[in-house]
Amino acid sequence: MKEFDRVILQVNLPEYGLLAGDIGTIVMVHNGGAGYEVEFMTLSGETVAVSTLLKEQIRPIKQKEIAHVRQMAELG
Repeated sequence: MKEFDRVILQVNLPEYGLLAGDIGTIVMVHNGGAGYEVEFMTLSGETVAVSTLLKEQIRPIKQKEIAHVRQMAELG
């Protein structure tokens, strides 16, 4: 996985209101792929979170996958 690749979150990140299956974009690669800075955005372009994640917490998008839309939960 490299910068600007879209990836799938493999774990929930409740502190950001993100769920496994959400799509993000790699904005920085750390230590040759040991970790990644991933930006998650709404479909209208609003940044929800930029999080440092381990390679085990994300995966590349696979062929023939389809995106699903959901409303973000309000964080309290």
